[in-house]
Amino acid sequence: MTTERTAAAVRADRDYILQTYVKPPFVIERGEGVYLFDTEGRRYLDFVSGIAVNALGYGDAEVIATIAEQAARLMHVSNLYLTAPAGELARMLVASHSAFHRVFFANSGAEAVEGAIKFARRYARDRVGEGKTAIVAFDGSFHGRTMGALAVTAREKYREPFMPLMPGVRFARFNDSASLEATMGSDVCAVILEPVQGEGGLRVADSAFLRAARALCDHYGALLIFDEIQCGMGRTGTLWAHEPSGVSPDIMTIAKPLGGGLPIGAVLMSQAVADAIHVGDHGTTFGGNPLVTAVAGVVYRRVSDPAFLARVREISGYLDEALHDLAAERADTIIELRGRGLMRGLRLTGSASAARDAAQERGLLVATAGEDVLRLLPPLIIEPRHVDDSIAILRQALK
Repeated sequence: MTTERTAAAVRADRDYILQTYVKPPFVIERGEGVYLFDTEGRRYLDFVSGIAVNALGYGDAEVIATIAEQAARLMHVSNLYLTAPAGELARMLVASHSAFHRVFFANSGAEAVEGAIKFARRYARDRVGEGKTAIVAFDGSFHGRTMGALAVTAREKYREPFMPLMPGVRFARFNDSASLEATMGSDVCAVILEPVQGEGGLRVADSAFLRAARALCDHYGALLIFDEIQCGMGRTGTLWAHEPSGVSPDIMTIAKPLGGGLPIGAVLMSQAVADAIHVGDHGTTFGGNPLVTAVAGVVYRRVSDPAFLARVREISGYLDEALHDLAAERADTIIELRGRGLMRGLRLTGSASAARDAAQERGLLVATAGEDVLRLLPPLIIEPRHVDDSIAILRQALK
């Protein structure tokens, strides 16, 4: 029986919040470790983690202590003034990869993509002049809902209601070097891609494809942008998802897990890109404020630790083996396993949303990626017992 507290929260959402999401009829009240609890006291094993945000799960003691300490000291002063947490986080991020020398902080992944687009066009204008403004993106891409990010997002259902979008964008086929080559030209200022597509169905970019993208960008004087907003920060078992390819981008966007649940985005860039950006070219009121960067510093330090990443790879291997066993057992339902690390997709013969709902009814939260792909994005702190429980529920949900 639904309590009045739950019913009141459902009514408030329905009556006062713009209805841009279809939400299940329960109300999440608290989280603990890898579990969420609703107002009725029901527990859910969370394999969504806030859409790849809550890398350290819920109620992490160090994160909570850092929030309390920094909030008591200083939460916000704007970017008109220096604060220490932003500079320290930037130092750590720059040290993470030899390709990067500067960081711009924003409030979200979409804002980071907007910044990357602006920086790429500014760089081209500074180096070449007028006319080099085209951007190449890929089928299956998802880079955000703001107008620039939406312009480089391929899915028509997101794009069509808001046409016309930012001009100068064309699309190539993902993992198809010939298609990318045919799309390139001297007017291209940047190529943007996700090393592992999230909304696009958990497709992993081949190393050969990434190398071809790098070579084509170099040939045409274009910047290579990697969007690691969902796939970065340990999600695939390495700090950055593109690392196994050996290919370095000129710009990289990150966001989701960095703030440990607080909103933050960042654009990492080479010195050459940074040199083309001048005072007044871009800005943000809240981006990089001391509260969120203090927390992000804790999350980044924890996740980037080699021992932590080794443990992610270990549990990823355990999950991979369990998923292959499940796929063999449910060969009539599971067509293909996709993704890498703790960013996994199950391509199904039927509706992914129906499977998601069936899992949810049994106490497991999972997401979808399109019509036929079930998406698993657990916190990076999961243990073998959590994998076992998730597989047992999926086995029932996929019947």
